[in-house]
Parts: sequence; C-alpha cells; structure tokens
Amino acid sequence: MVPKSENRFIRLNLITIIITLLLILAGGIVRSTGSGMGCPDWPKCFDQYIPPTDVSQLPADYKEKYVAQRVKKNERFAKTLERMGKAHLADSIRHDQSILQHEPFNVAKTWTEYINRLMGALTGFFLLALVIFSYRYRKTAKRIFVLSILNLVVVGFQAWLGSIVVSTNLMPWIVTVHMLLALVILGILVYTYNYAKQLHQPETVIMSNITWLKLLIFVSVVLSTVQIVLGTEVREAIDAIAKQMSYNGRNVWVSRVGNVFSYHRDLAILVLIVNVVVYKLVKDRFNGKATALRVGNSIAIVLLIQVATGLLLSNFALPPYAQALHILFSTALFTLQYYLYLLVYRTETYH
Repeated sequence: MVPKSENRFIRLNLITIIITLLLILAGGIVRSTGSGMGCPDWPKCFDQYIPPTDVSQLPADYKEKYVAQRVKKNERFAKTLERMGKAHLADSIRHDQSILQHEPFNVAKTWTEYINRLMGALTGFFLLALVIFSYRYRKTAKRIFVLSILNLVVVGFQAWLGSIVVSTNLMPWIVTVHMLLALVILGILVYTYNYAKQLHQPETVIMSNITWLKLLIFVSVVLSTVQIVLGTEVREAIDAIAKQMSYNGRNVWVSRVGNVFSYHRDLAILVLIVNVVVYKLVKDRFNGKATALRVGNSIAIVLLIQVATGLLLSNFALPPYAQALHILFSTALFTLQYYLYLLVYRTETYH
C-alpha cells in the first residue's frame, strides 16, 4: 500500500513533467515567432510587471536605457567567463554588435515572451512544491529529496541563464546551453518520478535477455540529445540567415543553412532506425499491460509526429506551428526514451 503522501508526490511530479514540456512548447513558440527579444529586460518586461500594449506606454528613452543595461550586464558575464578560463567567449560577447541593436516594440512578440516567462515562473513554483513534498523521503529514499532540491537549484540557474539569453540578444551558444539545461531538468523529474513509483513495486522479471535492449535504449537517449543540440544549431543558423535576408525569401532559408542541416537530417534517419529496433525488441519481450510496452507505443507515436513535423519544416518553408511542435515532440521523445531506459534497466531476466 502506497502512503497518501507518496501518491501526492508522484502525481505532482507527473504534473510538473507535463508543465515543463508545456514550458518548452512556449519557448518553441517564442523562437518560431521571433519573440525572444519581445521583452528587452528581465525579469520584468519594459520595467513593468504587466507588459505594455502600446508604444505610448513606454519611456521616451527606453531604447538607450535597455541597451545600456544589457551592455553592463554582459560585461559582468564576460568577466565571469574570463575567470572560468573562457576568454574567447568573453571576447565574443564584448564584440557582438547585435547586442547594441534594439528590437522595435511589437505587442504580439512582447506578450508571447511574457507568457513564456509566466510559464517559467509556474514551473519554478511546482518544482518548489516538489521539494516540500519530497521531504517525507528524506529517510526512506534520500536521493528523491536531494534530487528535488538539486532540480530547484538548476531551475534557478536556468532562470538566470534566461536573463543572459535576453541581455546577449539571443547569443547562439547560450541558447543551446539553455536548451540542454531544460533536458537536465526533465531528466531529474523523470528519474524521481520513476524511483518513487518503483519503491513499493516488486522488481520486474521476464524470460528474455535484455542486455542489448538496455544498451540500445541508452544509445537512443544519447542520439536524441545530440539531435536536439543539432536542431538548436540549425535554428540558430536559420535565425542568422533570416536576419541577413531581412526576413524575406523564407522558402530558401533551409537550403542556405549548410552542413549542420545535413547532419541533423542524417542523424534523424539513424534515430528513426534505432528506435524502430528498440520498439521491436520491447514488443517481443514485454506483453500485456507492461508499462515498458505502453511507453514503447508512446515513443512510436511521438516519433512519427516528430518525423512529420521535420518534413513539414524542410519542405514547406518552415511553418511556425511546425517549429514549435518539432521542439515539443523532440523533448517529449527524449523524456519517454529516458523513462523507458529506467524501466528496462530495473528489469531482470529469469534464470
């Protein structure tokens, strides 16, 4: 019998995973609509808790004010990078002229970015609640309590990095790190969810050997992570091309990306092949109502949607809705693959 307090933690953990995925969707919408600089400051938006709806509500000198604030904040960040031995990264920030360019006020982009920040704040509150609810595990399953605290710290760092993303005017490598930290947060959430669920369940035993299955699922998780990083780099390259072309000629942006798009596309084929093999092995070794089989079925559905959105992006001039869905389902795929790995890792072969 699972105590009510533990059931509450498990339910809250699952809800937090869903909210984190929705936050990533919101971030995808921000990227696909070019709304990243809709709010030039952080955490407020145009120095207001409720963003403006008209340019008349902005200070007369708002352009100079926010550029000056960004330059000052970036100089502090550059000095931090120098202390870490990353002088070349510090120089790239100091000499990036795009930081001095102010984004014209656009009410739609401002509110798109603002809603994204509200989603981030909501995620933070849920992670704080998880820490409180995980306190009951401090003796029975200490790692749940420790990891919940660690995740809250990571989210705090992620929020600070979000402010750097804004102050550096969406500097590419910082955006990539921002995305990777989102995967770290998801990974910790999935681990604590699975660990809490398994505490009162017997170890799963099946007749088949699953050593190769464990290895293949691990490989699929690594490949999906690399694929997400490459996808982020493709998006960054497209952003640069779009800016060079004054956001005209959308139908040729993909063709101008270069090798990174080819790597992203080719790796997608490998990801598909590995996941098909994993799905076949899971179907052969698990049956009935096994959780691993249900997760495997979910992976198959998500993978098909992911492939479909990828084809839409490459062949139909990057429709914004497909960009947001592509980001969402890539992270959903990573989440399900990692969960499947944890389930299969705990499964033993009957001797």
